[in-house]
Amino acid sequence: MAERTAMEKAVLAALEREPAVNLHHWPVQIQYHVANRTLTLEGEVGDISAKRSACACVSRVPGVDRIVDRLRVRRGEARGDGAIRTSITQAILGEPALRGCTLHAHHKGIIETLRALQESSDVITVTVADGMVELTGHVGSLSHKRLAGALAWWAPGCCDVLNELAIEPPEDDNDDEIADALRLVLEKDPFIPHADDILIGVSANVVTLSGIVTNEEERRLAGYDAWYVGGVRDVLNRLEVRRAAGRA
Repeated sequence: MAERTAMEKAVLAALEREPAVNLHHWPVQIQYHVANRTLTLEGEVGDISAKRSACACVSRVPGVDRIVDRLRVRRGEARGDGAIRTSITQAILGEPALRGCTLHAHHKGIIETLRALQESSDVITVTVADGMVELTGHVGSLSHKRLAGALAWWAPGCCDVLNELAIEPPEDDNDDEIADALRLVLEKDPFIPHADDILIGVSANVVTLSGIVTNEEERRLAGYDAWYVGGVRDVLNRLEVRRAAGRA
């Protein structure tokens, strides 16, 4: 009990020092399991950067070998699971990069097939429960997996995404793969109209965004998109907000 209490105090102290996490406004419940050195985080946070930063922060605390992430992002819009599921499946159906995927939706114990492709080996199944989205199945590339995850995060009312899509055949991940996927995600985001002006750097899974955007909202959303890409360890958002010359 003393070891557990000491560890939980150390974790709370680390979270207090993390700028992206506001424990006073968004309390996080923690539980440390001494036997398997596993830390569980649970609660609601303000945005995706707080969720990812909290997990990265506590992973650096000595004695934590595994993290169970049950943090949920505050919903920007109150919507039922059916509406969230529909938003995600429509986005996948309308996405040209994923047009070769068979698509299923899991609803009330029933699997509904929304698109069946006999010649395709790629399959995505979408499940939504209490605002949490789970993607299962398999796709042909890491970029497709990451794009599907971003489409799920973009659905209004989504509070978490568990992207369990397998890659078949397997691919080795690296910084270039992350950069390529993020470029794809930014270009697909309808709220990032000037994605070409954003420079992406990735080193050791840390993303650096630089360049010019036209307003603070675009800057913020570009940072969120970087966090939505699976495998990203940290995001340094160095985008400048100003109108580029010649733009109305």
